[in-house]
Amino acid sequence: MISTQAWADAQRLWDFQLMHHELHPCDVVVGLGSHDLGVADRTATLFHGGLAPLIVFTGATSPTTRGKMPRGEAVHYRERAIELGVPASLILVEPHARNTGQNITFTRDLLRARGIEVASVLLVSKPYEERRANATARKLWPEVDVLSTSTPMSFTGYVNAIGDARLVVDMLVGAQQRLLIYPREGFMVEVDVPTDVRVAYERLCAEGFTSRLVRASAG
Repeated sequence: MISTQAWADAQRLWDFQLMHHELHPCDVVVGLGSHDLGVADRTATLFHGGLAPLIVFTGATSPTTRGKMPRGEAVHYRERAIELGVPASLILVEPHARNTGQNITFTRDLLRARGIEVASVLLVSKPYEERRANATARKLWPEVDVLSTSTPMSFTGYVNAIGDARLVVDMLVGAQQRLLIYPREGFMVEVDVPTDVRVAYERLCAEGFTSRLVRASAG
């Protein structure tokens, strides 16, 4: 059971992650690999809507995706986008990245190697990682303008889709922790985190929603 307070705190973290960017056409749309095929669906929708002429899917596998996506997250995303009518020739695959920083740097390097000039990027992530993805790209790819988006859905709707409320709350807490510690480790730009978000995060940690936390580097 998740308490009423914990649910409210998780909702606050969810709301904070969503950036509500007003989308406009960019040079490329980048789908960040994960367990969530909804990222591929959202990327295809944006492509068909004329928001980018080219797609890059990035991602290898992780312990949570190895069984579901044995050929790699980016490859499965590509296959899904083709099913949704995206021409295969307009999809690039970056199959090696194993974290958000690598998603960004490996995609940047792939485009450079192909001689594709990029001034603006539309990042597609899971809803609870919009702000993290944006802050990472702004640090590691500062020469481009970055917009962030995800599949439009409510916190409750996402929990129902995943089917495991505690896991979703754990993931929200993990995403929030990274926003707090990764800037000082050089992985992303500093993010202004409101006090009520910090308090919600700390309460959820105290209640044991900690399975997705990472250990901060010393110093």
